[in-house]
Amino acid sequence: MPTLQQFRYLVAVAETLHFRKAAESVHVTQPTLSTQLRELEEKLGVQLVERSRSGVTLTPVGSQVAARARGVLRDVADIAALARSGSDPLAATVRVGVVGSLGSYFLPLVIPALHARFPDLKFYVREGTATDLLGRLRDGTLDLLFFPTPVEGADLHVEPLFHEPLLVVLPVDHPLSAHDVVDRAALRGETVMTLEAGHRLHDTVAALCEETGARLSLDYEGTSLDTLRQMVATGLALSVLPALYVRSEVAREALVTARPLSDPAPGRDIGIVSRKTAAQRAAFGRLAATIRDTLAATAPEVRVIDPD
Repeated sequence: MPTLQQFRYLVAVAETLHFRKAAESVHVTQPTLSTQLRELEEKLGVQLVERSRSGVTLTPVGSQVAARARGVLRDVADIAALARSGSDPLAATVRVGVVGSLGSYFLPLVIPALHARFPDLKFYVREGTATDLLGRLRDGTLDLLFFPTPVEGADLHVEPLFHEPLLVVLPVDHPLSAHDVVDRAALRGETVMTLEAGHRLHDTVAALCEETGARLSLDYEGTSLDTLRQMVATGLALSVLPALYVRSEVAREALVTARPLSDPAPGRDIGIVSRKTAAQRAAFGRLAATIRDTLAATAPEVRVIDPD
């Protein structure tokens, strides 16, 4: 019979279409992954993966098996989570994914309150890009995401948390810094840096640049919000950064400053994303309520989103 590990390897290949990247994502060597996939094909008596110099593709049957395997892994993860949590899912370790443009400044705001409310709750935290995190949530290796919404997928459930404005960040001696609110039209012709493609923030800022006539920098992209802030400080270009990050890092800077943009002001919604089948889903609603209460009391920069 196929093993769960072999299913994990197949799902990894289906998501990356690349043996090396798939092997890295499941923390094995490429020869190990390739050998296990061949063994899986022998057990099932059918070719699942087409290998060529140009890349990797799944056969039609391979795509169907990968979809079923993803479901099996998800169900096993839910069973394991239920067993770990016992009677209280928030008295256990929860595996959390968070986008890189959020985790470093959002989690310090809410973890003290979460620890006070749920003293036995522990977070295992993994940062990543949107595609990587959603894949890990769906295959059961993560329990929930702190994630920009909306998200696509009938298999996913969202607990809304907050709306976060995005602010234009610029050198203190830039002419636009003289304005309390920067008119969106004033961005026309300005160069704006953001995170690399693959981050949801990249897509949001790219859309803003297209709407306003700003130039999205493709030559200079940030690997983190901190690198963007530091490049802005040198006068390389402007950036558009989340309000909570501005509160945490930009407000205490001497070389850069932040200003809101005129309406329609850019922003993003953040929520807890989990699988609809997750055994802890009701508990995640309690987690979300605590986070909303915490932010309402401590973070005037954001607007808490009440659930429907």
